[in-house]
Amino acid sequence: MSKAVFSGEPSEESAKPRPGRAKPAGGARPRERNCSVGRTVGILSDAWTFLVIREAFFGARRFETFRARLGLPRGTLTERLKKLTRQGILRQVRYSETSSRHEYRLTRIGLDLYASFIALLGFGDRWLADAGGAPLTLVHKDCGCDCHPQVACSACGGAVSATRVTYRDGPGAGSLPLEPGRRSRRSSDPSQFERGRPCSVARTLQIIGDRWSFMVIRQCFFGAQRFDELQANLNIASNILADRLARLAADGILERRKYQDLPERFDYRLSAQGRDLYGSMIMMMAWGDRWLSGGEPPLVLTHRDCGQDFTPVMLCDRCGKPIEPRAMGYRMNYPDEAALAVK
Repeated sequence: MSKAVFSGEPSEESAKPRPGRAKPAGGARPRERNCSVGRTVGILSDAWTFLVIREAFFGARRFETFRARLGLPRGTLTERLKKLTRQGILRQVRYSETSSRHEYRLTRIGLDLYASFIALLGFGDRWLADAGGAPLTLVHKDCGCDCHPQVACSACGGAVSATRVTYRDGPGAGSLPLEPGRRSRRSSDPSQFERGRPCSVARTLQIIGDRWSFMVIRQCFFGAQRFDELQANLNIASNILADRLARLAADGILERRKYQDLPERFDYRLSAQGRDLYGSMIMMMAWGDRWLSGGEPPLVLTHRDCGQDFTPVMLCDRCGKPIEPRAMGYRMNYPDEAALAVK
């Protein structure tokens, strides 16, 4: 496998130095690589925001339904619903023409997150299920079969993996100054993702939802392996980097390998489990490209098997048709749990 496994390996063009990618000079404001995956993770890594979106997919519409299912304080829920409405992920709809009260429904932008959720769910089912197994089994109504959706190439329909894809810089490549205060911002308490119901999506986000953990994983997909290289690329404090590397190794995402004895030095490589995050990452990238990039995606992906540029899509593994939210049903594996299907 090639060293740079995010989208396989870079093309010659993307490997060339580009403006805005140099290490910041002393005293200069740190910069962060433009990244559609990061923009999407930035939304979903807030546990309360994720939980509200998840419950909307489970059919929640009204304020009290969200609150009863999640047990959120009224002020917290109100703020998240307003935020998601401003972002265009939810929209307000009046109960009736004579009512001043509203319910909240997923917009086209919100519904388009479904594919990312399903990719995250698949990873969680494969690697993070507890002794009871996956919480639910998806059923594709179009073919009537139990469904394990696969991330595929939009051009040929073939499966994609980190080693079967290359990338080059897109029109949105480059970097932007890091927002003040963002470097020290911590993600929500990971345990909060567990509110309400067993959920493979939540289990996956507990690993990648932390901003620094995501950034480390992304750099590993781009081929970085050693501590000094990761620290320089991310401009991250050594204690924070050491903590995230230890966590990701403990979670089975990274493998720690010694490459020097005196003094001891280790590199960090994606495990088979870590490489399996690739599908989830590029599905979130696709959503961020469509809705958060201003029409200028930072990367363009090319599928080696067909030689075409592509957008990742979720396809039914039985009939090969695209996964659409309203075409998905479920079978509950935990009898008292609802399932991830748009009502």
